[in-house]
Amino acid sequence: MGIRMVFARRFPTLAMAAGTVVLSLTTSAGAQSSAQPQSPASQSQAPQAQPQQAPAKTSKPAQAAAPVAAKIPEGAYRLGVMDKLRIRVAEWQPADGSVRTWDAVSGDYTVGPSGALSLPFIGDLDAAGKTTGEVSKAIGERLQGEFALRNLPSASVEVAEFRPLFLAGDVDKPGEYPYSPNLTVLKAVSLAGGLKRSDAGQRFARDFIRARGDAQVSGSERGRLIARRARLMAELADAKELAMPPELKDVDNARELMASEASLMKSRRERYELQLKALADLKTLLDTEVQSLAQKSVTQQRQLALYNDDRDRMAKLSEQGLATSSRRLSAEERAADLESNMLDTDTASLRAKQDINKANQDEINLRNDWDAQRAQELQDTEAQLEKLGFELSTSRELMSEALAQSAEALKFDPSNKDATIKYVIVRDSGDGPKQITVDENAMLRPGDVIKVSSDLLMQ
Repeated sequence: MGIRMVFARRFPTLAMAAGTVVLSLTTSAGAQSSAQPQSPASQSQAPQAQPQQAPAKTSKPAQAAAPVAAKIPEGAYRLGVMDKLRIRVAEWQPADGSVRTWDAVSGDYTVGPSGALSLPFIGDLDAAGKTTGEVSKAIGERLQGEFALRNLPSASVEVAEFRPLFLAGDVDKPGEYPYSPNLTVLKAVSLAGGLKRSDAGQRFARDFIRARGDAQVSGSERGRLIARRARLMAELADAKELAMPPELKDVDNARELMASEASLMKSRRERYELQLKALADLKTLLDTEVQSLAQKSVTQQRQLALYNDDRDRMAKLSEQGLATSSRRLSAEERAADLESNMLDTDTASLRAKQDINKANQDEINLRNDWDAQRAQELQDTEAQLEKLGFELSTSRELMSEALAQSAEALKFDPSNKDATIKYVIVRDSGDGPKQITVDENAMLRPGDVIKVSSDLLMQ
């Protein structure tokens, strides 16, 4: 019984839609049967035995037919219910050296409640708890076994949309939210509108949290502005090194800030010096041209003197009848041409001198612009520092008021270590759900449930 009859008998409703695949299988089976003749009894069992036969040794399909089991990296993402996958399947055709796509199988699929994918020709395929690599390998093997293919089809599986996560507890809008890579607990809580806003008595504690956050942001921005001011002052003073300002000695990331500003100062200084060098080279070239033109002018003057003597001599000889008028005319033409060349030389010399003056003006403008830009940036930086000073002062006053008006606000440690907000992640890694207590910077996974509890509610 041939492969075409097996396909038509097992999938009568899809025989027309999969015409391309049937033709490929028939060609492969015909090639194999012609190479290995069998008895009628053995031919009846050929469709069942064909998937176990060793594939022909070809350059590209050999890798697909005998895949090497790769080690799954630790922490690799495991699929789960509600994950949406994008699957593409293709098969290498060694007969004509082409790639045939399986459009009937390719598409977007969702992992169902049972943890399985429902694919054409394959049916249900377990996906929950597996990686995309494991699913792609299983798809290729199932298709190869289902259609008795000589070569293992190549399946590409990627996550089109992760399963959602859920927030519960003291958040403003608890519920289901889409997952995105590098999502932390703090980002997830912000998606839910932040902490729960309920009672009016919570106002002072919330004011303290908000004021402290504003103070932290302003403090960080103030550090960057101080480092920028130090760099601008060093550039105005034409200093080669950047010194650490006293205001940044107690800042945690002071070294990183100063290293960034030092790198910026170096690159800007190099660009400025290259522009000055280019102008200096241009002026040197123009000076050389002026000198060459001056020497050429001297030579032309000597030639003109000789031409004038010859012209005068020809004029006297012509008057005495000893020379023809044509020779006299030729001498005058040579003198006139030389005078015209001398004028061109003088014009070129004047143009070169004009270019030198322009280069000098460009150099002056470049130096003035350098100083003016640094002065303007320094002025803007000073204004921003002054504004941040007012903002920091306001934030500190709000924090002081909240501490004075609310006993709950005293629960927050002034050293920025508060224990009044608790985050618990409920996560199922395959061996049942577990609760994990984390901080706000913990990384989340798809399907996590984040429970937020807060002690900010007031009497």
